[in-house]
Amino acid sequence: MTFFIAAILLFPGFVTLFFVVEVLAGLRRGGGASSGGSVGERATVVVPAHDEATVLGKTLDALLKALPENADILVIADNCADDTAQVARVHGVRVAERHDLERRGKGFALDHARSVLAKDPPGVIVVVDADCTIEPADLRHLVEAAARTGRPSQAINLLRPAPSGPPMVQISTFAFMLKNVIRQRGLQRLAGRVHLTGTGMALPWPHYASADLATSSIVEDIRLGFELAERGAAPRLVEDAVIWSNPSTEGGTLVQRKRWEGGFIEMARRTAPRALAAALRRGDARGFAAALDLCVPPLALLGLINVALLLATTVLTALAGSSWWPIIVFAVLLGAMGAVVLVAWAREGRAFLPARVLLRLPIYLLWKLPLYLGLGRRGTPAEWLRTGR
Repeated sequence: MTFFIAAILLFPGFVTLFFVVEVLAGLRRGGGASSGGSVGERATVVVPAHDEATVLGKTLDALLKALPENADILVIADNCADDTAQVARVHGVRVAERHDLERRGKGFALDHARSVLAKDPPGVIVVVDADCTIEPADLRHLVEAAARTGRPSQAINLLRPAPSGPPMVQISTFAFMLKNVIRQRGLQRLAGRVHLTGTGMALPWPHYASADLATSSIVEDIRLGFELAERGAAPRLVEDAVIWSNPSTEGGTLVQRKRWEGGFIEMARRTAPRALAAALRRGDARGFAAALDLCVPPLALLGLINVALLLATTVLTALAGSSWWPIIVFAVLLGAMGAVVLVAWAREGRAFLPARVLLRLPIYLLWKLPLYLGLGRRGTPAEWLRTGR
């Protein structure tokens, strides 16, 4: 029975250990692709937008102020039933409308942008979601990094702190920071690459032109990053560039999490085993680290799985009278996971999550439980969904 329990806990324990190491590696700043000169490449900022008339104007106002001299903006109004295209025209930027109810999703919008730009392609494409803002210096750093390295470059993607928002939204913004700052920095050090996060990503035109964009995947960014890495163009993190978006309402946050986390879990299920096996065959330690990162569930799900496994195996051990060492090792790993999350909060998470809200973390896990149960019953959402702003 001891061997059986140890076998049950082996892979979850290994994934948890990797999470701990990745967070520790990401606590130190620096080490990502940075910028050091002026922007020489012509760039186009592509804004895929689906019924975003209410927020697009503010985004375009900020982008127009942030644009380098040799850059422009292309808005793809994708299957819109509102005034998204008109808002873009009023701001004097290029607009392409797309209507195809059979092929819906952000990937198809980006593919349409490619066909529009192919006649006179820029050197670098920057993808910015319709509800995001980026400072002029940050946009310049991002474009220059992609042009200088010839590799896809990813800005740090953050939700603005919500000090007066509901506790569940505050915890969610902290988890978003942990994923897109701490773990991205750690992955950069361990694997030499990061995930693309869908917004604030800059691709040199040759990579954009040859990418498999026309897909309905709702995590097309992560999938694209893995495909580019397999072709020798692994995305790099640009720590000098930060792109921001506003957090949603509590209900909207659940919709966002359902869409993103469901897509991530589905992609990990399909991609991680193959990527792990391929890295082992090649003896590629960095590729193995990148694939193992895909095996790490979202923070709340990782916590729920580990607690459930610890409780279940503790009961089995007590009933069978077997050795307690697998339980002790797993409990230590679970404690280490909690400790590094607290260290990350102390180092960089205080602005996102006030200390008084930390006590609500167990409630946050329960708040997310129906989401995961729903994903288990109904599967991953298949559409490009807007959430309440």
